[in-house]
Amino acid sequence: MINSENLPASPCVRNCCLNDDDICLGCFRSLEEIRLWSTADAQTRHLFLQRVAERRIDILKTRRLGPFYSEQLPGI
Repeated sequence: MINSENLPASPCVRNCCLNDDDICLGCFRSLEEIRLWSTADAQTRHLFLQRVAERRIDILKTRRLGPFYSEQLPGI
């Protein structure tokens, strides 16, 4: 059993909607990352969160979500 006290919290914002690449446009996790989250250890969750941060910037830079979201990220 995984000790949840030392694990990073889920980035889920309860706004689930997958794009064509199976990336959630609410938390920016892949479908596979979402599926594995509940059993992932701390190291794996940190890796997922790093990917989420990179993916979020990439998606917003390409304006796949529209200009509204890009305007909310300074420096992009």
